[in-house]
Amino acid sequence: MAEVKLSRRQESILKFIGNFVDENGYPPTIREIGTACSISSTSVVNYNLNKLERAGLLVRDREVSRGLRLVAGDGVSKNLFRVPLVGRIVASEPVPVPGSDFSIFGADESIELTRDMVDPSDDLFALQVKGDSMVDAMINDGDIVIMRPHHDVKNGDLVAVWLDDREETTLKRFYREGKRVRLQPANPTMGPIYIDDPKTVQVQGRVVAVLRHI
Repeated sequence: MAEVKLSRRQESILKFIGNFVDENGYPPTIREIGTACSISSTSVVNYNLNKLERAGLLVRDREVSRGLRLVAGDGVSKNLFRVPLVGRIVASEPVPVPGSDFSIFGADESIELTRDMVDPSDDLFALQVKGDSMVDAMINDGDIVIMRPHHDVKNGDLVAVWLDDREETTLKRFYREGKRVRLQPANPTMGPIYIDDPKTVQVQGRVVAVLRHI
C-alpha cells in the first residue's frame, strides 16, 4: 500500500488513540480525542477519523460505543473484543425497576475492550452507572462497569444486586453480618442499606473493571 500523507492533526489523533488504548485497555470517545488534541468541534474530530478510516489506518464501528480499532501492519488489531452493554444500574438509593433487574438497551449495544484489561473467556456484561453513591470507589454517574456473573461473593466485593422483596436494583459493596446483609455505599453522605432476609438479595455480578465517563 502506498504511503499515506497525514496532517499533523491526524498524526496527533492516531498517536493519542494508540496511547489511550495502551493505558486504559479500550478506545477513546470522540470527545476525549477532541479534548486531548485541542479540537473543540466533534464534527472536526469525526471528519479526521473518517479520513483516517479511508486511508486504511483505523476501522470504525458506529454501532458500538468507543468503536475504534487501529490497523496494524498485518491488519486490524485482534486484541479487542466486545462486551454487551445490557442496561443501567443505580449507584444511589435503589429505585424500583418493575419486572426486571436492569433496563435493557438495544440488542446491538456493546463495549469494546482489550484482552489485557479483562479475561475475555469470562461471560462478561457491562452496565452504565446512574447515581453517585460509589464516588469514593472512583465510580461516578455515567461510568460503565464491567461485570462478571458471580453469585458466591465475599465481604467487601462491589456487586450489582437485585432485591426481590423491593423489586429494586443497586450497586454497592456487599457484607454479610450475622443473619443480615449490609449493602454499603462509598459516599460519606449516604448510609448503608440493611437487609434482614438474605434470601431476598440476588447478586447479579461483581465489578471487574470501570470505564470512566469524561
